[in-house]
Amino acid sequence: MPQPSTQDFLNIDQIRDGVVILKSKGLRVVLAASSVNFALKSEDEQNGIIYQFQNFLNSLDFSCQIIVQSRKLNISGYLEKLENIEEKEKNDLLKLQVQEYRKFIEQIMQGGAIMQKSFYVVVPFSPFETMAMESEGKKGLPKISLTEEDFQRAKTQLFQRVEFVALGLRACGIDAMPLNNIELIELFWGLHHPLESERGYYPDLPPELIE
Repeated sequence: MPQPSTQDFLNIDQIRDGVVILKSKGLRVVLAASSVNFALKSEDEQNGIIYQFQNFLNSLDFSCQIIVQSRKLNISGYLEKLENIEEKEKNDLLKLQVQEYRKFIEQIMQGGAIMQKSFYVVVPFSPFETMAMESEGKKGLPKISLTEEDFQRAKTQLFQRVEFVALGLRACGIDAMPLNNIELIELFWGLHHPLESERGYYPDLPPELIE
C-alpha cells in the first residue's frame, strides 16, 4: 500500500494563474495587504478609517477571510552583510561606526525575537462547492470536475471580486495586491515549514511556475 504524501492532506488541488484551486473545485485568490499605523492617526482620521472599513464590509455580498501572520524576523543575512562591509571598510572611523551599529542590532535581537506581521485577504469563488459537499460519502453522484471553460469563466468572476475588494480596502488607506503563483507557493510552503522559512530557505521551483 503506497504511503500518503503531504499533498494528500492538503485541501489544495493546484495553483495556476494566481488562483488556488481547492480539491472541492472552489477558487481562491490571496491578496497581500499593507498595514495602517492606526495608533498614530488623529481621532478624526481613526474614525474615518473605521467608517470606511464598515462601509467596505457592508458592501460585500460574499465572504472574505482576513489572515494575520506573525513570524520571527530573520536578519542574519543583514548582519552578515554588515560584517562584510566592516571588513572591507578602509576608513577607521566608518569601520568603527559599522561595528557599533552591528553590535547594537545584535543586542536588540538578544533582547527578544522581533516579530514581523503580514496581512492577507482571501477572496473566494466557489461555483461547485455545494455540489462537492453533497457528493462526499455518497455513491452514484457524479464526481465534480472543473473544465477549462469552467475555470476561465469562474476566474473572470473571481477577479471581479478581487478588484472590488482591493478598491474597498484602498478607500481605507490599505493597498492590496494578489499574489502570483510563486508567492502563493512560498506562502503555503512557509506555513507548513515555519522554521525553514524563518531562516529564509525556500525550495527550488520548476521554471514553468516562474511568471
